[in-house]
Amino acid sequence: MVSLTQTLRRSLPLALAAALSLAQPLHADQTDRIDFDVVLKGITAGRLTIDGKIEGNSYGANGVMKTAGLIGALKTIRYDARVSGGYVDGVFTPLQFAETALRSGNTVEHGIVYKNGKPVSVTRNPPRTPRDRDVAPDQQGGTIDPLTALYAVLRDVPREEACKLKVTMYDGARRSQVALAAPQSAGEGVKCAGEYRRLEGFSEKDMAEKTRFPFVLTYAPTGDGRLRVVEISTDTIYGKGRLKRR
Repeated sequence: MVSLTQTLRRSLPLALAAALSLAQPLHADQTDRIDFDVVLKGITAGRLTIDGKIEGNSYGANGVMKTAGLIGALKTIRYDARVSGGYVDGVFTPLQFAETALRSGNTVEHGIVYKNGKPVSVTRNPPRTPRDRDVAPDQQGGTIDPLTALYAVLRDVPREEACKLKVTMYDGARRSQVALAAPQSAGEGVKCAGEYRRLEGFSEKDMAEKTRFPFVLTYAPTGDGRLRVVEISTDTIYGKGRLKRR
């Protein structure tokens, strides 16, 4: 007969291990404040701000992109967006995305609703005349919206996750891709080779002009074991461009 002492000696370590596994979350929640200057040809042209949060198996983000500096004084362009969705095993799955664009006094509202990772509703106010090249939403399962893509690229990450990202975006009409790869040490930080690529739904002029936009992303340590994006540099159709953390 097995004694009570033997039973406790065998069962207590298993019970302790089970309790610890239940007590520890599968991933740590995080809150990000992301604030960048957009610099073109050495001139501050805009500002990008994102407030994002991952909590449990969900995430949410609010973002603002607007002209600034001399360009902002000459022309007002502003995008306000928000998104919410699920976050499981490092994968973002949006549920609802909404954007308000202000361009030269004209306001456009745009939204995408998802179900099981697939866009099921795309709205625009005022309505937009569909184009033959538009990509159908029912073929976009697994894609994410532009704000989620920005948050995925720019949020703080553990060092082991640096430069490990590939996402496909759908903005309601066009499909594109962002990928990070090839991590290299840069002092105490890390540099990635990145690429933005136009895939479908773009005009013939856009596709003939350029389809691939390589960039270099630079991380710096945050002091808590994570890495933070501090700069992205690229060649744009308007010349040398940078996102520089404020």
